[in-house]
Amino acid sequence: MAVRRSRPSLYISVDIEADGPIPGPYSMLSLGAAVAGVQDADGFTAGDPEARTFYRELRPVSDDFVPEALAVSGLDRERLRTEGLDPALALGQFTRWVREVSEGAQPVMCGYPASYDWTFLYWYLIRFTGESPFGHSGCLDMKTLYAVKAGVPLRAVAKRSMPAELLPRRRHTHHALDDAVEQAELFAHLMAWQGPGSPR
Repeated sequence: MAVRRSRPSLYISVDIEADGPIPGPYSMLSLGAAVAGVQDADGFTAGDPEARTFYRELRPVSDDFVPEALAVSGLDRERLRTEGLDPALALGQFTRWVREVSEGAQPVMCGYPASYDWTFLYWYLIRFTGESPFGHSGCLDMKTLYAVKAGVPLRAVAKRSMPAELLPRRRHTHHALDDAVEQAELFAHLMAWQGPGSPR
């Protein structure tokens, strides 16, 4: 029986900034993405995380927000009411971008942690475009990836506990594109890392 070769996976680092804990009652205000690399039968190949990127700021979908959550990004909701893109337009553009950069491969969203960003991203994709280029489960959590490779409990994982050689050189700024690029660098390091005591 012939071995079925699956299509490569193209990993896209995604970061979102939002004004609350869940989508719907609260809004995704910005979306950043950067191609982190591709994995095929021969292994993972990192890309330049600044080479293929996407960034949009979105119009809020509700009047509700959590001031502490909004303060994290520093985005101005009143400005976004007039200057932010309609979510249907922004998510349509994002879907087309994902399909362009992943041609011939299956796109996989990766995040740190993926759970929060994926919750908003998937809800917005389904709500405003009716589909997701990642399917319903095409996401990978970098915290889980590190926990498995390091052999530590998931809830013990924090960037400050990771070996210095894994950490990205770029700063975490809470700007969605900056952080997507930073996380793409972290992802490439994690994919190359064999675990404690092993060189990256």
